[in-house]
Amino acid sequence: MKYNYFPLVVMIIVVLLAHETQIMTRTQAQSTCASTLASLNVCAQFVVPGGGAATPSPDCCGALQAVNHDCLCSTLRIASRIPTQCNLPPLTCAN
Repeated sequence: MKYNYFPLVVMIIVVLLAHETQIMTRTQAQSTCASTLASLNVCAQFVVPGGGAATPSPDCCGALQAVNHDCLCSTLRIASRIPTQCNLPPLTCAN
């Protein structure tokens, strides 16, 4: 049985973003990571199933370009571990 975790991952990333932007005692690097990730909200319509938009807007591309590579990779790594930590099968994506 295959599970479609993409909507769950998007929701988790949004929750993580909201949580991270509220934490002000983190180092400057983490603060910068959280604020640049928060700017990715302009990309929501391009990553949420049924969002309607086929190609990212210039605002989305600019926001994605502004995110530090390590910040983005760390966030995706954390989000991909959450299902396993919740005793769900690991993420497997066909595409």
